[in-house]
Amino acid sequence: MESQGVPPGPYRATKLWNEVTTSFRAGMPLRKHRQHFKKYGNCFTAGEAVDWLYDLLRNNSNFGPEVTRQQTIQLLRKFLKNHVIEDIKGRWGSENVDDNNQLFRFPATSPLKTLPRRYPELSKNNIENFSKDKDSIFKLRNLSRRTPKRHGLHLSQENGEKIKHEIINEDQENAIDNRELSQEDVEEVWRYVILIYLQTILGVPSLEEVINPKQVIPQYIMYNMANTSKRGVVILQNKSDDLPHWVLSAMKCLANWPRSNDMNNPTYVGFERDVFRTIAEYFLDLPEPLLTFEYYELFVNILGLLQPHLERVAIDALQLCCLLLPPPNRRKLQLLMRMISRMSQNVDMPKLHDAMGTRSLMIHTFSRCVLCCAEEVDLDELLAGRLVSFLMDHHQEILQVPSYLQTAVEKHLDYLKKGHIENPGDGLFAPLPTYSYCKQISAQEFDEQKVSTSQAAIAELLENIIKNRSLPLKEKRKKLKQFQKEYPLIYQKRFPTTESEAALFGDKPTIKQPMLILRKPKFRSLRY
Repeated sequence: MESQGVPPGPYRATKLWNEVTTSFRAGMPLRKHRQHFKKYGNCFTAGEAVDWLYDLLRNNSNFGPEVTRQQTIQLLRKFLKNHVIEDIKGRWGSENVDDNNQLFRFPATSPLKTLPRRYPELSKNNIENFSKDKDSIFKLRNLSRRTPKRHGLHLSQENGEKIKHEIINEDQENAIDNRELSQEDVEEVWRYVILIYLQTILGVPSLEEVINPKQVIPQYIMYNMANTSKRGVVILQNKSDDLPHWVLSAMKCLANWPRSNDMNNPTYVGFERDVFRTIAEYFLDLPEPLLTFEYYELFVNILGLLQPHLERVAIDALQLCCLLLPPPNRRKLQLLMRMISRMSQNVDMPKLHDAMGTRSLMIHTFSRCVLCCAEEVDLDELLAGRLVSFLMDHHQEILQVPSYLQTAVEKHLDYLKKGHIENPGDGLFAPLPTYSYCKQISAQEFDEQKVSTSQAAIAELLENIIKNRSLPLKEKRKKLKQFQKEYPLIYQKRFPTTESEAALFGDKPTIKQPMLILRKPKFRSLRY
């Protein structure tokens, strides 16, 4: 199930809940079952529900193939708690569901959750106020009076030239005043530029449904851009906001295992599990997730871009969103992603859990430390796991500083200082560098392109074998025979006839032509 029916907007997690419950209710097979010498119609076992729901979630781009069966059971328990399902006696409200033959059915009532009208931060008044503030971001006190207003009318050439000369004259008279920018002006430029880029990358008409502009704190962005180490990790001036020394040491130990396990460290059995448990307990005890409660809706909306053909868009969007984080949170996120990514790829890492692999354990342990809603949301764990999995694979790109953002801000500030207007009627906004992205295609088109690209590469490999003059004839025959066995269709397209194949080696065709069949003469009898 591809989740294409949930557009970006507030309460996306609730919308996804409604989508999953609707799909489950519409697609789950129902049949007769016998239990305790009684027959029950239109029901299903818990095991059947887990099987069907597990396949549904793994094929949904919002959750991904790393959904575990245990997470599916947890979701089924939430279905029972929220009366999406009930047992055959009509009982619900508990979470008494296991992967067994217990019988359940769908209730007659609707399982959909109602959406609140709007969250308070994005009330109509706030949006209108921001629209007014946005219009006045770059209108400095000594510049606003000479900005020609647009009312949908084109200025005549004569009036345009007149305004242009007036602007140049005023620039010469007020050159000194025009070049003074306050710190507040600089901060507003940062806020506006990052919001414009984020809106462009996501391809939405407005961001007001997913983030309140007042939540964007320019000081955080400026600090995260300027105060970094050689590896791009945020450096905190206030060390009290940093990770405790013992947590840093523990994380370094597991990230560099086994090289960091020198003679000074204990060597008892299970030492690495104790170190991991110490790190997990610290992050689980944090007062809020690393991505903060207020940015929950923003990151959940980006989860809908996490598809193979939109991977580049998701990386660029997450790169900007992570710049909005408070510097201590961004630093902790960077160090955590580096550690769990290295651990999941380390073949020498001892087993940290009896039932789960290292990667699954990392996602299961730290997902809610990264993304979580202030109020309990039923899909929190699945959504957070999907995001952490993507961050693990792309953390180096996502958590690096985008150089184009600094360049865009500098151009805006320089434009404001000079106060130049290139064309009559233009506003005071400097043009942003444009970054084009691939056209969005369907999953079917993506699969077709993937197949065609792979076939082209294989065909090129065949040509390399054919044109390789340094390859002995016997070895070339052997490789071509193996290629024909592995890719018969591509080989047949290259050599449609036996003659074309024989021409390559300069010998006779491998399939002999049928010989001329002579008719046997009839012998006449000598008798008359």
